[in-house]
Amino acid sequence: MLCGSDNVKINTKNKAIVFLIISAFSFALMGMFVRLSGDLPTFQKMFFRNVIAAIIAFIILIKNKESFKPNSSSNLVFLVLRTLLGLTGVFCNFYAVDNLLLSDASILNKMSPFFAIIFSFIILREKPKFFQILLVVGAFCGSLFVIKPSFHNAAMLDALIGFMGGVCAGAAYACVRKLSVNGESGAYIVFFFSLVSTLISLPFTIIYYEPMSVYQLSMLLCAGLSAAAGQFMITLAYKNAPPKEISVYDFSQVIFAAGLGFIAFDQVPDVFSFIGYVVIISMAVLSFLYSNNILIHKNKNN
Repeated sequence: MLCGSDNVKINTKNKAIVFLIISAFSFALMGMFVRLSGDLPTFQKMFFRNVIAAIIAFIILIKNKESFKPNSSSNLVFLVLRTLLGLTGVFCNFYAVDNLLLSDASILNKMSPFFAIIFSFIILREKPKFFQILLVVGAFCGSLFVIKPSFHNAAMLDALIGFMGGVCAGAAYACVRKLSVNGESGAYIVFFFSLVSTLISLPFTIIYYEPMSVYQLSMLLCAGLSAAAGQFMITLAYKNAPPKEISVYDFSQVIFAAGLGFIAFDQVPDVFSFIGYVVIISMAVLSFLYSNNILIHKNKNN
């Protein structure tokens, strides 16, 4: 029989899984709404995505009576780095969403956990195991099926930009982990990123502003709300359980994106993309199993 502490641990983990799946669905919705907003400048779309998250994070900080300053000057460096990397990642992801299948853009963005392993070594000196390196290589090979590198493939550049979005997001997540280790709150990390990203995208939004219909504005507002929901749900998920125990469920976003892409845009991925999805998700599942086997062995040793 399970003791009380085991039941609490299972319930907490189940909550984290639900939060992560909601986050995945929210980000898939964000991608759909971004594409439905039509032919608007990417920075204009990014502005609405970030300003809503900044407002919500601001309200949470006020409610929780948290400080609007980082814990230390060293944290400020990683907050800025996380913001620049995250902003670049969002730009690449939005560009990919506008120019690729939703599911292709989603799976390329989901390369981020694998690159987080690499950047965690650079930033945190967390040395990856040989098997983890093999998983990164395997995931990269899977991404090639989605990118389909060829001089005759007109969409290759769009796919490479989407891939770079995953690389930047992985580096940004490594910075988030560094900030969490240094005691920075999740709400403040979201607030700093969203506020600075809003301020950076604002001048470009003004310069290249395109008039919007009520429909386009409503789609961007929905995209912003979906992005904010995704950010806070993923923060709650990783607050309730370690990433290595639940991160594989984040790949449900690819399934949601494929379904929404088919419903909203009649998009059907080709055979090569499906092969890429299977390879990348398989690497994620292997990473999940490998991490949890280590956890089991540690528990036994203890």
